Amino acid sequence: MPEQVLFTPAAIAEPWGQQILARTESLNLPIEILPHNRLTGLRGENDRETYQISKRTLAVVTAPPSSFKLSPIPPSADWQFHLAEGCPAHCQYCYLAGSLQGPPVIRAFANLPQTLANLAAYERAGEQTSFEVSCYTDPLGIEHLTGSLAECIRYFGTRKDGYLRWVSKFDAVDGLLDLPHNGHTRCRFSVNAAPASLRFEGGTATVAARLQAVRKLALPPARGGGGYPVGLVIAPIMPIEDWELHYTQLLDSIATALDFDCDLTFELISHRFTPGSKETLTKWYPQSKLEMDESERTLKRNKFGGIKYVYDTDIMKSLRGFFMRELSQRFPHAKILYWT
Repeated sequence: MPEQVLFTPAAIAEPWGQQILARTESLNLPIEILPHNRLTGLRGENDRETYQISKRTLAVVTAPPSSFKLSPIPPSADWQFHLAEGCPAHCQYCYLAGSLQGPPVIRAFANLPQTLANLAAYERAGEQTSFEVSCYTDPLGIEHLTGSLAECIRYFGTRKDGYLRWVSKFDAVDGLLDLPHNGHTRCRFSVNAAPASLRFEGGTATVAARLQAVRKLALPPARGGGGYPVGLVIAPIMPIEDWELHYTQLLDSIATALDFDCDLTFELISHRFTPGSKETLTKWYPQSKLEMDESERTLKRNKFGGIKYVYDTDIMKSLRGFFMRELSQRFPHAKILYWT
């Protein structure tokens, strides 16, 4: 729950902004209508204080015009779009660090209907076109405040060729079980080995709770579930001490939760960082034990000249081999979408 909710005048003018206002009012949250469309008053005396203020704030704003020009997001999906920016969790390896500008306030977009209407132009007629909505936020983590994820699921349930993908580290899925998704939404949950999750994923649901959430979503409606296609994103994979033991225990837990036939995918992402993300994360979490030693990593460049630090070839080969072997044995009918 945020400690304050801010609305810009432009957001209040949107019908979906009024819907979010009604939700936040029903939760008796402190609400302020700003006099202008700029967010101010979020900076503290230092980076850590700014982080704390921002993470406790929900700002309801309008998505900028630039957001209507979608970008591809391989290998996750064909396109990405956004119902919000910023995340209420406190993951010490946060992928958003260095990616978003300004204080990490959670910004929910009040012009969601226009955003959804814009997606039709990106669908390929006669071909499945996938849209990722989790690049800049955890949509389930703020769903009780916005209702926007359910609206996206309803929209894609009406599409012929459009398919929605979202991922979360939260577990409040009961409100999604009865939605008319028509198999066009894949619900994914990010999970990790216990030592990594307990140490680095603050403010999230436990991995056990996430697995129960994915079970609910995957179960057929006749058994009280949502009947959704589902997925597990195992990330960020780290060669922690006794990593084979801990990741084996994670896979055992997944097999127990999904002990029935379902449409299941896996995505495997090893830990990596950029100079910018390391700088930001060090300010946000100065006491973190997260390993980000460039001398222990391999430098990798993308086609645009950006750099990131990944594990060396031997470690990557060992990690990848373990997961490919174990997943193929335990989940022979599941699809492994990618390793990165």
